Amino acid sequence: MSLIFDLHRPGQTGLRLLGPDATAEATDLPAHLRREQPPALPEVSEPEVVRHYTRRSRENFSIDTAFYPLGSCTMKHNPKINDVVASLPGFAQLHPHAAEGDCQGALELMHRLEAALSEITGMAAVSLQPAAGASGELTAMLMVRAYHAARGERRTTVLIPDSAHGTNPASAHLAGFTIAEIPSAADGRIDLAELRRAVNHDTAAMMVTNPNTLGVFETEIQAAAEILHDGGGLLYMDGANLNAILGKVRPGDMGFDLVHLNLHKTFSTPHGGGGPGAGPVAVTAALAPFLPGPRVARSADGYRWAHDDHAIGRVHGFAGNFGVLVRAYAYIRTLGAAGLTQVSDQAVLNANYLQAMIGDALPLAFASPFLHECVLTAKELAKRHHVTALDLAKRLIDHGVHPPTIYFPLIAPEALMVEPTETESKATLDAAAAAFRAIVREALESPASLHEAPHTTALSRLDETRAARHPVLVEPLTPAAP
Repeated sequence: MSLIFDLHRPGQTGLRLLGPDATAEATDLPAHLRREQPPALPEVSEPEVVRHYTRRSRENFSIDTAFYPLGSCTMKHNPKINDVVASLPGFAQLHPHAAEGDCQGALELMHRLEAALSEITGMAAVSLQPAAGASGELTAMLMVRAYHAARGERRTTVLIPDSAHGTNPASAHLAGFTIAEIPSAADGRIDLAELRRAVNHDTAAMMVTNPNTLGVFETEIQAAAEILHDGGGLLYMDGANLNAILGKVRPGDMGFDLVHLNLHKTFSTPHGGGGPGAGPVAVTAALAPFLPGPRVARSADGYRWAHDDHAIGRVHGFAGNFGVLVRAYAYIRTLGAAGLTQVSDQAVLNANYLQAMIGDALPLAFASPFLHECVLTAKELAKRHHVTALDLAKRLIDHGVHPPTIYFPLIAPEALMVEPTETESKATLDAAAAAFRAIVREALESPASLHEAPHTTALSRLDETRAARHPVLVEPLTPAAP
């Protein structure tokens, strides 16, 4: 596998500046900001650059190339029309400092999107600023802190079930809270007896993922909300798994006070590798004044930015990740209420069908009925044949299936969290199930072969721990002569 630096040949270039001033030294830059030498970048022609990165892209695994059942990430196909809409000049080329009168269309879109997300979640108000899921979590926790402070209370503890989304503890900690874990009952749901014992005058909130990371719906969530509220705390929902319940149940109706949404998961923006994303936060009327601002307001003269004195302040520059907001709005308007409900119907059906087709080859970690994703366990394979969840995941690559999320949630030993989403066909699911079963048979018959998987990729099994601690960096190039 070559790097762009391997193609370096002194004197090659992708462009040449023509004209009398092409080689003139810039004079508008202070001397202390100028480089003493040119940067050590590879000298490569334009065709070589294009060919190199085209080859690299063909080696990349993506939702556009193969099945991508990455649990909790909702890696579904994203309709390309949404990219077209987000690329319209009035959106893609809109300057962030444009005056309100010059961006009425963008402001109206955001205002309409807030209204749609309020209806979908059953909440009173929404801020579109947070950049992604963890940003939405942190924003919600900062609002929890501000809410209690405004009431003259200093509550310092956030409760988090052991089945919650993995970033919840970090987000609460960043907001200044201490964390107390609530264990799950045998069915994978919150243990209400443990919750009652944990709630006290110091409890600020509880962060719940519903459905949780096992794909299991918290059927006693209203009872949990009552326990929190009776103790003066708030109930927050991590919306990472909202894809499972669209049109079926709303967080506001379940008793939640705050919820963040992953627009890049549920509402169709291609994501991965760190972005792009958007994590709007929706809240009840009591918490609306604390939403980060400014937010869009409608008046007789059109749309404008509005500020609230109680707001926690900005959590993102300008209007957040605006392109993601445009895609989400296009997706919602395209599907409508009936279409969004069908999304969840199909997502739940696909997950249950895939698990049924895998059958007993890999059992469920918890026997509870699940919705859009299931957590399988390789515990017995690891115990009896020394084949781990990691071995299975790596071997799936050779079968053209992206590995599912592994070793999460932590309460499931040798976990493989599988989420097929609603956009995959029966043929794709059948092929994926056949791959799972074939790999398990291989684990029973010749387990040693799995320890070196994958076998068909440019690089096989890597020592990931060593790679993280002792990375091999590219040798620096000798800078070209000025």
